[in-house]
Amino acid sequence: MRRTRILTAVLALAAGLLSGAPTALAADPPAPKLAADTYTWKNARIDGGGFVPGIVFNRSEKNLAYARTDIGGAYRWQESSKTWTPLLDSVGWEDWGHTGVVSIASDSVDPNRVYAAVGTYTNSWDPKNGAVMRSADRGASWRKADLPFKLGGNMPGRGMGERLAVDPNRNSVLYLGAPSGKGLWRSTDSGVSWSQVANFPNVGNYAQDPSDTSGYASDNQGIVWVTFDESTGTAGSATKTIYVGVADKDNAVYRSTDAGATWQRLAGQPTGHLAHKGVLDAKNGYLYLAYSDKGGPYDGGKGRLWRYTTGTGTWTDISPVAEADTSYGFSGLTVDRRKPGTVMATAYSAWWPDTQIFRSTDSGATWSKAWDYTSYPNRENRYTMDVSSSPWLTWGANPQPPEQTPKLGWMTEALEIDPFNSDRMMYGTGATVYGTENLTNWDGGGKFAIRPMVQGLEETAVNDLASPPSGAPLLSALGDIGGFRHTDLTKVPSMMFTQPNFTTTTSLDFAESNPNTVVRTGNLDSGPHIAFSTDNGANWFAGTDPSGVSGGGTVASAADGTRFVWSPEGAGVHHATGFGTSWQASAGIPAGAIVESDRVDAKTFYGFKSGKFYVSTDGGATFKASPASGLPGGDSVRFKALPGGKGDVWLAGGAADGAYGLWHSTDGGASFTKLSNVEQADTIGFGKAAPGASYQTLYTSAKIGGVRGVYRSTDKGASWTRINDDAHQWGWTGAAITGDPRVYGRVYVSTNGRGVLYGDSSGGGTTDPGPGPDPTPTGACKVTYTITSQWSGGFQADVQLTNTGTGPWTGWSLAWTFTDGQRLTQAWNAEAAQSGSTVTAKNVGWNANVAAGASVSFGFTASRSDTNAKPAAFKLGEQTCAVA
Repeated sequence: MRRTRILTAVLALAAGLLSGAPTALAADPPAPKLAADTYTWKNARIDGGGFVPGIVFNRSEKNLAYARTDIGGAYRWQESSKTWTPLLDSVGWEDWGHTGVVSIASDSVDPNRVYAAVGTYTNSWDPKNGAVMRSADRGASWRKADLPFKLGGNMPGRGMGERLAVDPNRNSVLYLGAPSGKGLWRSTDSGVSWSQVANFPNVGNYAQDPSDTSGYASDNQGIVWVTFDESTGTAGSATKTIYVGVADKDNAVYRSTDAGATWQRLAGQPTGHLAHKGVLDAKNGYLYLAYSDKGGPYDGGKGRLWRYTTGTGTWTDISPVAEADTSYGFSGLTVDRRKPGTVMATAYSAWWPDTQIFRSTDSGATWSKAWDYTSYPNRENRYTMDVSSSPWLTWGANPQPPEQTPKLGWMTEALEIDPFNSDRMMYGTGATVYGTENLTNWDGGGKFAIRPMVQGLEETAVNDLASPPSGAPLLSALGDIGGFRHTDLTKVPSMMFTQPNFTTTTSLDFAESNPNTVVRTGNLDSGPHIAFSTDNGANWFAGTDPSGVSGGGTVASAADGTRFVWSPEGAGVHHATGFGTSWQASAGIPAGAIVESDRVDAKTFYGFKSGKFYVSTDGGATFKASPASGLPGGDSVRFKALPGGKGDVWLAGGAADGAYGLWHSTDGGASFTKLSNVEQADTIGFGKAAPGASYQTLYTSAKIGGVRGVYRSTDKGASWTRINDDAHQWGWTGAAITGDPRVYGRVYVSTNGRGVLYGDSSGGGTTDPGPGPDPTPTGACKVTYTITSQWSGGFQADVQLTNTGTGPWTGWSLAWTFTDGQRLTQAWNAEAAQSGSTVTAKNVGWNANVAAGASVSFGFTASRSDTNAKPAAFKLGEQTCAVA
């Protein structure tokens, strides 16, 4: 991951993230009766794509590990499949900042418990305070304790830590290091409530850039890690000795020896650097510290490693190289819990020629390196590296020695040896999680094998999406790693877009009647900001920039691919015939306008800026402002023209303090009609029409009927079906959405850190079964009722109904009673309704027939209170079923 990731996230957020409340200028329309269709959601596989600043292994249960990301939530390791499971997909639109995880802690006393400190920015970019999420089921469901200050999962210093820690002897006690001068906080009730440790003496004073007026780089990085000495406590009693790291170059480490009652600066400590990590080897009595002159995660020019002997107070500089020979800081730091004299550390900020990993088996007295020079610029590696599962990690590069591709990584602030397996190590980079399972080969002179250990962890920020009618089903514009052409959604593409390789792709488009022609624009430190493809995005060539271009902006291709309109950053709107070798300024449209093309008329282009809609009918040479009024006044807008419909334009966007919603034009933007049944909308996309429908399916990320979600309409917006649920919200989904023109019901959804999600209908929905006799199958039956996930206020369950009789069923109707006030919200693979506490689920057309010995399954989501007892009895018509 590159430095531009921060800018990508900020630009995406500025595009409308804060507009999460109802419009204030008009009364809300009557809430429509909403249908619901539950989808199966998966990621279009990229595997990684963002910064993983923290990896945490549980110290008492084998194979239990967690990873945190800066904007993409938290994950739990699944040993059986060697994959990661996302844990914070239930974070909703208004709480989008809680997808940034500044710290995570796994309880070694009760491994079912896990905690996450969440919040993305400490400045105005994130309007909400941070929180500590707590789970008693390993992240399957969460409860939240709101904090009176903000947290910064995507702020400078986010690789330091862990800032959140559970007392290993009395696990009801937790500590949290806060940024922004808010100090040290403590919970004594397992994270339910928090209070400041009033007598902690230092709130920190280091900021990356105190002159930054945005509040981003000028924030005090605060308290950065907490480490317990478990040997100073007994089970059930609070641990007496606690070490705390502070972002203060002169006073970096404090200690309490009375369970937090009093605190003292650790005497004799080194000064002039920040302690990124503090890792304790309680068996040998050593506290290891990794220091850098900067807060990270990518800056840092000098660093040291120190060892503190807890019994004597002796400090020893154990740095593997002289400070004069460093051009990086140290951060990634771990000990082998099986062999505590083994210590490892990373040169986290070393970009050229590569990061470095250091290993000692004698408590830091001597060190070896993951690679070293033979005769410069040639190097010898102690490792092999296989990225065949994520081949894009080579970046399509062909570097000269001493650089290699793929690199060991960059921003390597997370490094952990499995406490139960000396051979397994994982470390995070700016783009992935790498790992090895034969680490101890290092010590015997052999080579250890590194490969990506990242499947299931998807962390890209998505700026734009396209699904052409032929060729690859999905093209994506991403932050930091450019974008991909997916020919198979279940497989990682071989390479991101290259030639040129944008750091961030801001916009892409294809020619509707010639989908082999594709254009993309993006950011690049030096070089062109626009590229073209004539083979559906498989290969690319660079265009030429007009004078003054500083960023990608938005771009549109004519319907036939013969011309393009580009609205880059740093220059006004321009148009070109052919592949952008000679650009001409467009007249009548302001700089910074969003541009799109008509999908039928090759000479018609559209633009939007500050409440005004613009139309060109001469290929983008001149634009005229439309007389349409009442459109959103800001620039938090996305609009698209309907494929196959000349002049058919849909526009979504707005802000809470003005017009906000979804508009439709059938006269090429001359006039727009606002849909009264959509309160807020931020994206609009089109997909294959429903069976029997003549108009394409609409998709939007919107607020309809008072509920935020992802919606589908098969009748031109007259009615809407929510297709996500409360367990699948993914924070902010306001950048892009598109249906698939070849597969009815398939939709691609952008996220700001959870990659590209695609959904397919599971069939059925929550509807009133209507009048008529219930099916009355005869014979025995068995029900298996499984709660698959829970979250605050809701849950998801699967029901399997088995025909244990001797004859087939030609229809079925299953009923049960909820005892704890649960209320059905939606169902799939069955028609389900609730009356009072009784739920009735009937077959849909395709699953009515159930042979003897066969089973049928359906699922649902429902609201819940604190208790969520399973139903005790089920009836199939008048037949009572056995309960498995």
